Order: sequence, then structure tokens, then C-alpha cells
Amino acid sequence: MTKSELTPELETPIWVEDEWTPPMPPTDLIFDDGEPLESNRHRIAINVLIAAVHEAFAGREDYFTGGNMFVYFNSEQARNRDFKGPDFFVALNVDGTKERQGWVVWDEGGCYPNVIVEFLSPSTAREDLGNKKDVYERTFRLPEYFVYDPFAPNSLRGWRLTGPGYEELTQDDRGWLWCNSLGFWLGTWEGTLQQETATWLRFFDGDGNLILLPEELAKIERQRAENEAQRAEEARQRAEEARSELEALKARLREKGIDLESL
Repeated sequence: MTKSELTPELETPIWVEDEWTPPMPPTDLIFDDGEPLESNRHRIAINVLIAAVHEAFAGREDYFTGGNMFVYFNSEQARNRDFKGPDFFVALNVDGTKERQGWVVWDEGGCYPNVIVEFLSPSTAREDLGNKKDVYERTFRLPEYFVYDPFAPNSLRGWRLTGPGYEELTQDDRGWLWCNSLGFWLGTWEGTLQQETATWLRFFDGDGNLILLPEELAKIERQRAENEAQRAEEARQRAEEARSELEALKARLREKGIDLESL
């Protein structure tokens, strides 16, 4: 109560409360810090996981996946600009059709990501395995967190939230880790993507099959079409050879006075 007024009827002070307005969340959010990714391989690695999730979840609209995007979770963090977003993340049970520049928790009904992958580098490894991991564990209560160095094939690690904190996951005999939230395996795959050959972090389905990217599916479809065209051409050639042999046989029989057409 901040002021008083005298009323003619009562001639006694009446305290009137000022109306309280809750603080509004910040609106001057930054979604691009202007800093490039660590390497071209890091950029490809992020895009590979995003594309794989879209392919595996084709037809669904209840998820969002992004990469190299800010995740805003409180106003202090927004003011201080002291926390950069994850390299790759997936949020489940959200409107996937909503347009977003980043992930703003208070605009998402309080929803945090379900899975995050950070791609390590010499300049980020300490942060990714230290402060960021602590924030994901204690503030985000992130169900599953994975890290991988695209230049170090044996660097895959992961944690699952169990009770109050994280429990590190154990690799299977292939060196893979199970991502329970997505229902995928995370494992390594050697090959060439976008003209760069490396050991990539990839998603595999529950049976261990590689979740193919759109360009890989297109390549398989082209190969299938080429194989069908080749089989059709081979069949045409065999039919042509059979017709030629039949015509040759007819010619030999006619030379002997035998007309097949009259038989």
C-alpha cells in the first residue's frame, strides 16, 4: 500500500494498493552471434543429424530439431549473453510447424529439448563437458546428452538423466550408444558426405540399419532405376536375339523347301 485518501463519509485514511505488473520476458533476443562453426566438418556433422531426424520422422509434426541455435531459458541468461546454444537438439511433443529463430523456453510452454549433441573441438571441449553439461543436467533436466569430436572417431560419450543426475552410458560392442528419447542408436559411420571423407556420427534404427539421408535415398533410387532400365534393355536384347535366331531358322528351312507358315 503506497498512498492514502480521506473519504467524506469515513474521514479516515484508506490505503490503496498500486497495481503490480509482472516483469515481461526480454524481447531483444539475439539469435546469431556472428561466429563461424569450428570447421566445415562440424557444419556437415550438424546437418547430417538434422536431416536424419527429419527423414526418420517423416509425416510427423510433433517435434522440432535444430542446430547451432540459441536456447534461451531465463531472462538473466538472455541479458548476459553468457550461454551459446547446442550444436544439435531435438524437442519432442511440440508444434514442429511453428517458425523459430531459436528455442525460447518461455515461448514454448516451458518445454526444453529432449536430446542434445555437442560436437567437440579443442576450443569448446572444456565448456561442453563442464559448464554446459552442468546446465543441461541441473537446469534443463535434459533426458539425454551426447558429445562427439568429428576429428576423433573414438570420442563418442553420452549421459542419461537418472534420478537427481546424469549416469554415463556404456557403449555396446559396436561402440554405439542407445538414445532412448528418439529410439535410435548413435554410432559412427565411415564414408564421404558433401565431398568430405570422415568418420561421421550417424543415427541407426533399432535394428541397426543406417538412417539414410535424402541424398543417399535419392542415390539408391537412381541406382534402382538404372538397374531396372538395364534389366529392361537386356530383356529387349534377348528378345531381339531370339527373333533373329527364329528368322535365321525360317530362312534355312525355306532353303530346304519347308515353309513354316504353311504348317
